[in-house]
Amino acid sequence: MSDANTNEVNGNPKVGFGLPLFAFPKAFQGIAEQNATRAKEQFEKVKEASAEISLLLREAYSINATGTADYAAKLVEISNTNSSSALAFVTDLAGTRSLLEAIQLSAEHGRRNFEVATAQNKELWELTKKVATETSEPLKKSLARALKTAS
Repeated sequence: MSDANTNEVNGNPKVGFGLPLFAFPKAFQGIAEQNATRAKEQFEKVKEASAEISLLLREAYSINATGTADYAAKLVEISNTNSSSALAFVTDLAGTRSLLEAIQLSAEHGRRNFEVATAQNKELWELTKKVATETSEPLKKSLARALKTAS
């Protein structure tokens, strides 16, 4: 060996801490070299796949963050709509002149709120599905490719 820590003692090569360097038969040395080469190749493949997965996760996080912001904006919009509706109801209720009129107003407001809430829930559900699909679709495609690269 050409290492600075290699020397010979009594004709036997010594490496590092004075430990003898074992002389393996040539067949074992070839196998060891092949295994080392394969291990290095596999390490490079795993390293490439890891880099791809890291990039993929960054993209997915970005898509998800955008979708989450859209969802939060929709919740604020819904909250504003519902608050305005409640305020309008209280204002209208204050202007009623009879119990019957108050009950009718309340029933109409409840029916309207149910319809609006149904539509709002549908919007939120569609937005949730969109975010989930947009986030998972690239993950499914790219993750399979990255794992295939690693194998």
